[in-house]
Amino acid sequence: MGKFVYQPKYAVIVMCKDEAEQKAVYNKLKKMGLAIKVVSV
Repeated sequence: MGKFVYQPKYAVIVMCKDEAEQKAVYNKLKKMGLAIKVVSV
């Protein structure tokens, strides 16, 4: 097996009041060209 090399990553979590706001924030950040992921907890 290959040797694992740790690559640090940095992120910001935006707290949204509901799914509609989450979608709006997602679309705005996507238009800005940011690499984003959706998370629901």
